Amino acid sequence: MAVLQPILDIAELCFLHGIRHVVISPGSRSAALTLAFARHGGFKMHVAIDERSGGFIGLGIAQETRIPVVLICTSGSAVYNLAPAIAEAYFQQVPLIVLTADRPPEWIHQYDGQTIYQSGIFGRHVKKFSDLPADYQHKDSVWAINRLINEAIHIASTEPSGPVHVNVPIREPFYPTPGEILKPSEKVRKITKARHSSVLSSETWHELLDEWDSARRILIAVGQSRNEPESWRSLYKISEELDIPVVADCISNLPGNVNIIRHHDLFLSHEKTENLRPDLLITTGLSFISKELKQFLRRNPAVMHWHIGEETLLADPLQSLTRIIPVSAAYFFDNLFEKIDYQLFVENSEPDNDSAYLTSWLHHEYLAGQGQETYTAKLSTLNDFSMIDSFIKLINGSYQLQIGNSMPIRYVNALGENLENVTVRCNRGTSGIDGCLSTAIGAALVSEIPVYLLIGDVSFLYDRNGLLVKPLPDNLKIIVLNNDGGNIFRMIEGPSGVPELETFFETKHGMNAKRTAEDAGIAYFSIKEFSEMSQVLNIFNNTSSTALLEVFSDPAENKRVWKGLKAFVSEKL
Repeated sequence: MAVLQPILDIAELCFLHGIRHVVISPGSRSAALTLAFARHGGFKMHVAIDERSGGFIGLGIAQETRIPVVLICTSGSAVYNLAPAIAEAYFQQVPLIVLTADRPPEWIHQYDGQTIYQSGIFGRHVKKFSDLPADYQHKDSVWAINRLINEAIHIASTEPSGPVHVNVPIREPFYPTPGEILKPSEKVRKITKARHSSVLSSETWHELLDEWDSARRILIAVGQSRNEPESWRSLYKISEELDIPVVADCISNLPGNVNIIRHHDLFLSHEKTENLRPDLLITTGLSFISKELKQFLRRNPAVMHWHIGEETLLADPLQSLTRIIPVSAAYFFDNLFEKIDYQLFVENSEPDNDSAYLTSWLHHEYLAGQGQETYTAKLSTLNDFSMIDSFIKLINGSYQLQIGNSMPIRYVNALGENLENVTVRCNRGTSGIDGCLSTAIGAALVSEIPVYLLIGDVSFLYDRNGLLVKPLPDNLKIIVLNNDGGNIFRMIEGPSGVPELETFFETKHGMNAKRTAEDAGIAYFSIKEFSEMSQVLNIFNNTSSTALLEVFSDPAENKRVWKGLKAFVSEKL
C-alpha cells in the first residue's frame, strides 16, 4: 500500500489534531481508510453496519465530546445513507469529518459498480467539501492532501462547528500485502490554527447599552444549548438583580428556579398574555421546541430583538430581529453584567410597571405549573405523559436525557421540570425521528454517566439497526413509548380529522420491541398497567446493564390526557 501512503497519513494527522473516535461502516473501496485508522492504535473504533445509523452514532459521540468524529464509508449509495446525520449535525452545529471512499474520477458514470456522483453530494449541509487528488504519488498531491485534511479539521472545529466532507478517490489495490506494516510517514505536517474569540467594540457596547437603557420590559429566551454552566453565571445575576424573566425550553440546559419560565407551552397561547410582550427580546441558543413561544413572540413582536451567538447565518424565526451579536453567550452576559449601569436602570425604572412585567410572567408560570401538577396527580390510567412524569421524578443524580422527536420532546417540555444535574439532548437540528436511538447510543459510548433515552415506537423501530453496535454500552437505558403508531398525528389538527388517520398518518403497526431487545442481548421490561409503573420503573432503573423498557399505551387515551391538560391549565389562568 505504499502508493496509498498519503491516505495512511490521514489517520496520523487526525490523531495529531486530537481526534480519537472513528465510526466505520464496512466496505471494500474504503479499506485503505479503515485500516489506516484501525491499525494506527490511537483511535477508538466503532463499527456500524448501517451507514445511516453510523452517522448518528458519530453525531452522539461528537455531541458529548465536542471533538470531531471521523465517519468512514465505502462508495456508492452508502454515502447517501449518511445524509440525515450530516444534515442534523449541520443545523445542530456538531463537528464531523466525513471521509467517503470513491472510484477514480474517470470511472464516474461508466456503469461501474457502487459508483455515483459523490462530489458535493451533501450540498449546503456541510461547512466545506473537498475532493482529494486521485494521484497519491506526485509531491503536489501529497502536499494538497495534507493541506486539505488540516483545513477540514479546522473548519469542522471552528464555531459554529459542523460537518466537513472529504471525498477520497482510491484506485486498486487498496489492501495491504500479507505482513505489510502500515505506519505514517515522516512527512505528516500538522498545521495549528491560533484560537481567537470574538469581542465587541466599545462603540458597539455603547449602542447596546443605549438600547438597553431605553427598554422597560426585557425578556431573555434561551433555545437549544450545550450544557455549559459558565455561559449562564452572569445571565442569572442579571435576571435576579434586575427582575428579568428568562424563558427556557428543556433543551436549553438552563437549570435553576429563580425567574426561570418553564411552563410557557401551557399558557402562552392563552388570550390573557398580551401584557407579556417585551420591549427588548434577547435570544441565544439554536431552535426553540415550543410552538406556543414562537407564535406568541411573532404575534407580539419586540421593539428590539438581539440574538447572541457565533452563527454566521442571519436567522430570524421570530420575525423581529434587529441585531445580530456574533459572540459567545458567556462573553456577552459576562460583559453586559459588568457594563450595566444598575443605578441608572433603577432610576429609569417605573416600579409599578417594570416589576409588574416579571410578576406577570411568574404569575402565569405559577398557575400553569400548579395546574399541571394538580392535573397529573389525578391521572390513574397508563398514558405517555404520566409515564414520563413518573420517570423524571424517580431518577436522581447526574444523568443525560436523550429525547426522541414528535411527542416525547413535547411532553418533557410541557412538564417544565427544573432538571438539575441533567444534560438534555434532542435532535432538533432537523427534528427528524430517523436517528434518535443511534444518537443516544453514540452518547452513551463516551459518557461517564447514565444515558436515558425517551423514544416513540415508530422512531425506535425506524432506527433499531443502531443496536447492531457491539458491545452496547452498559450505561444506556431505553424507554420505548409504544402507542402503536405515530401518535402525534392524532394530536394535531389536520391529520386527526381525516378518515385515513390510522392508515396513512398514524400508521398502526402492531409490533413491539421485545424481540429486538432479545436479538440485541439486552434486558427487556414492559409496563401494560398503571399499577405496574412504579415497581417496574425501579427495577428497570436499577439494572446494571443495557436495558429496554417498553410502555404500552392507548393512543386515544394519550390524546385525551394531552388535550385535557391544556384545557385544565387554561381554566386556571
